[in-house]
Amino acid sequence: MNYFKINIFFYTLLFSCTLLFAGNEDRVGSAGASQLLINPWARSLSLGDASVASVTGIESSYINIAGLTSITKSQIKVNHTNWLSSASIGFYSVGYGQKLDSTSFISIAVQSMSFGDNNITTVENPEGGIGVFSPKTSIINFGYAKLFTRNVSGGLNFKLVSESISNLSATGIAFDAGIKYVMDNQKLKIGITLKNLGPKMKFKGDGLATQIVYASTEKNATLEQRSQPYEIPSLLNMGASYDLLKDSVQTLTTMFSFTANSFSNDQYRFGADYSFKASSLAFGLRAGYVYEKNLTSIENRTSALTGLTAGFSMDFNVGKNTGIGLEYGVRTSTPFGLIHTFGTTIAIK
Repeated sequence: MNYFKINIFFYTLLFSCTLLFAGNEDRVGSAGASQLLINPWARSLSLGDASVASVTGIESSYINIAGLTSITKSQIKVNHTNWLSSASIGFYSVGYGQKLDSTSFISIAVQSMSFGDNNITTVENPEGGIGVFSPKTSIINFGYAKLFTRNVSGGLNFKLVSESISNLSATGIAFDAGIKYVMDNQKLKIGITLKNLGPKMKFKGDGLATQIVYASTEKNATLEQRSQPYEIPSLLNMGASYDLLKDSVQTLTTMFSFTANSFSNDQYRFGADYSFKASSLAFGLRAGYVYEKNLTSIENRTSALTGLTAGFSMDFNVGKNTGIGLEYGVRTSTPFGLIHTFGTTIAIK
């Protein structure tokens, strides 16, 4: 029965791929809700998001939900990012994961992005002076993962997406599906995930209504404008990882993944993760690189991120069954400079 469920899950992913590759180059840049493509978690972003086969814990809610099955009992994670650095955009993330039984796991994760205060302007008041508003976006994730066998795990992650300004808002739903396979030697892992599959979103609100006066009758009327629906940025991510070194003290894992984007350039991701344990303390170093078409060309580059990522973490035990981790990740960007992410993790074992 387990193998039957695994086959159904796997072929569902493959069937969904036909929808993902239905686009063409004319669709590049036409999607909205691009915040769905921003990794909020320090450890996995340090690897260039290449850990689709090896990601663990709450960070699986972004990379590959199948990795949630690595949680020992429960986990809490809080991260903050100064997105695009000098742009002063705050990106806040909090997540919670829980093991239900020997094979079932759940998670909830929330991301919120704040753009600061902006002047309200109108046709009559183009210079503002009539108040301020703060654009906001948020993503609420509900994940479920199951360990089918010792080697195979899979899961689903449902998302509620919201975007708003002073008088317009849009709400949508999406889901991710992921699967992970661990070879018998426990060194080689393979992962595949489909992300951001869902219906189109559309802005609604008073901002689409305009008061007009008919010249012939001098009567007031309200003109309702139509908002064009927009798609969310779906993608397919496939990858593998291999433990070059793994013992009771040191671990060195290399990883690679390929991302097929429906609305932007495809990407090749590379990462390396080194950890060292000493008594109750563990220290980790990570680095990654993300390559896409025209990345090195200033004139033709289509992304503000320039590919290089890095980070480190420290984990230590507090008591017998509780661990605390401190983590940092950085992404390079032009012309915004370095994008920093700080966070902490509390794990109950």
